[in-house]
Amino acid sequence: MARDLTQREILAELEPIAEDCVHRHLSMAKDWNPHDYVPWDEGRNFAMLGGADWSPEQSSLTEVAKAAMITNLLTEDNLPSYHREISENFSRDGAWGTWVGRWTAEEMRHSTVIRDYLVVTRGVDPVALEKARMAHMTNGFSSGASATDVASGAGFLHSVAYVSFQELATRVTHRNTGRVCDDPIADRMLQRIAADENLHMIFYRTICGAALDLVPDQAMEAIDTIVENFRMPGAGMPDFRRNGVLMAKHGVYDLRQHLEEVLLPVVRQWNIMDRNDFGARGEQAREKLAAFLDDLQQVRIPRFEQQRARALKREHARAAQ
Repeated sequence: MARDLTQREILAELEPIAEDCVHRHLSMAKDWNPHDYVPWDEGRNFAMLGGADWSPEQSSLTEVAKAAMITNLLTEDNLPSYHREISENFSRDGAWGTWVGRWTAEEMRHSTVIRDYLVVTRGVDPVALEKARMAHMTNGFSSGASATDVASGAGFLHSVAYVSFQELATRVTHRNTGRVCDDPIADRMLQRIAADENLHMIFYRTICGAALDLVPDQAMEAIDTIVENFRMPGAGMPDFRRNGVLMAKHGVYDLRQHLEEVLLPVVRQWNIMDRNDFGARGEQAREKLAAFLDDLQQVRIPRFEQQRARALKREHARAAQ
């Protein structure tokens, strides 16, 4: 029976693939400037500089759009925590270090442009937004990987599996948020961000696929753990549950999208259900994953959609009164 590879060994084996992925990413990535996507002529001073502070009637965004934009921004704001996680679970040397630096720099654009847009257009309360940013970044983000996980290779495998799904989920959320904002400027900005997230997903998905080929059982166990316990990185932010409910209710990101646009496409890309290279541990993890996906499709999603339909019907009835 082959032994499990350590994290150091996995990183060393996969570094040539990481180097190829970095070169491919740089050839495909489009440089862009956050300031080009912000309608600066809509801006004006706040009270401290002689203008007027924010008030609700200044926003043209619906409650759904506000919830989605705030959730997206606070998620992007927490970049320092994500950088720490990925640099600890990857490496700061060679192709891994090049990728971590490039990914971090690209991700920073996202919070910059969304915040500038929201402040200039007065889309949300900037004071409440800043308080939420302080709380969310103070809490930070942790994958929960222990020192044992990192040494064994589980830290890297959990990390790369998580971001394979998370980057795609973020792309879907940004894209759908652009639609509910009812503003072509916001839509164009969020489509630009979504394009970045898609390229990031391709990098991680390719690396995780290579890990599946290298250490099938270890990688399969990590993938199953991540899928069954998946939470968006903004899960700890203020009002996350309220905003998440609004977003799910109005089609920005819901369980069906999570299954059909995120989980299943990635699982198919890795050919998980048709692979024949798993040992007993990998087979067990694959069976657990298949059962979980089936439960989502057959039980949890229909139940959620029935509850949503009833909630929307009540909402429409109240609005008609």
